[in-house]
Amino acid sequence: MSAGERIKAKAEILVGMTVRKTAHALGNKTTEAKGSALQARGKAREVKERGKSHFKH
Repeated sequence: MSAGERIKAKAEILVGMTVRKTAHALGNKTTEAKGSALQARGKAREVKERGKSHFKH
């Protein structure tokens, strides 16, 4: 997993989680869903990069 992709994945997870929790506290369901989607995309990116690193070795 390259350092740049790892940072992007962690950032997406962190931002998505923050957006989701803030929107939930404010009662904004649409923004909460967008935060969840961003968090899921970050997790998917992380899994993809982990899989790529297994094939390299």
